[in-house]
Amino acid sequence: MDMILRATQAISDETRLRILNVILKQECCVCEVMQALDISQTRASRNLKILYDAGYLSMSTDGLYTNYAIKRFKPDDFHIDLINGITKEIKKLPVCMEDLKRLTSVVRSPEIAESLSKSSRRKPKCKCNCK
Repeated sequence: MDMILRATQAISDETRLRILNVILKQECCVCEVMQALDISQTRASRNLKILYDAGYLSMSTDGLYTNYAIKRFKPDDFHIDLINGITKEIKKLPVCMEDLKRLTSVVRSPEIAESLSKSSRRKPKCKCNCK
């Protein structure tokens, strides 16, 4: 029951729905989510962690980057039904269409990753896995 509550609460937020929409399109690191949604690093990291903890995302590291992707689910996993239920609708929303348009021009560069790394050192409260 706890996992179902966590999963439904995780998708009850506009930012997290927008992040899911972007990550359904392609695997992203924190800096790509920031650019696609035009949000801060803190906001991106916090919401990615919530989606990860709720079981929607998988995480992998690649050098400087922590990448997030939609988790591979077993065929009977309830997450599939939740994602399928919202996917059709969120793709129609103007804000989500703009996010996907910005996603095509995001830049993954060592400079951005290094900048995020330095800013996270200044803010020790950040518990994200971005580098």
